[in-house]
Amino acid sequence: MKVYHGRREEHGCAVDVEEDGEACLLDPRYDLHNHASEDLEWGSFGTGAAQLALALAADVLGDDARALRVHQRLKARLVATLPDDDWVLTEGRVRAVIDAIELEHGRRR
Repeated sequence: MKVYHGRREEHGCAVDVEEDGEACLLDPRYDLHNHASEDLEWGSFGTGAAQLALALAADVLGDDARALRVHQRLKARLVATLPDDDWVLTEGRVRAVIDAIELEHGRRR
């Protein structure tokens, strides 16, 4: 199971994805949609939080179309509520929020 670690650095925010003892930076998925007015961000409803929500949804789901459908609601439900400093999320937590969003909106897969 993947674990996501968000942290603030001197020149912005970074999110690592850890899986099977290996870690790498989360792909922000600008190729899907570029909310570009800021880098990845959390704890807000801004464009950086939308980009992070899209990146998390795409990474967890492995389905770009679904990620695009749910990322704004994922931003509101999860990303905007993350603490200002460092945080940790499991793949299971992100998936549970996405499942709840899709269930409420009558869509899944």
